[in-house]
Amino acid sequence: MKLQINGEERDFSVSPLTLAALVETLGMKPDRVAVELNREIVPRNLWTETVLNEGDHLEVVHFVGGGWQ
Repeated sequence: MKLQINGEERDFSVSPLTLAALVETLGMKPDRVAVELNREIVPRNLWTETVLNEGDHLEVVHFVGGGWQ
């Protein structure tokens, strides 16, 4: 299955693929990620039931901690 992630086409052999499984496959910590699927932000509590489809467009934002020193 081909997906557009942050403007880059990526190919995944797993099907069906849920949003939760995608985040895990990408090696990201779910509590530090926000995902937009086809221009809609998907709440984290819906990731396990959100099945991705061929050609979906995703924007994945990974939050990084930090602050003043």
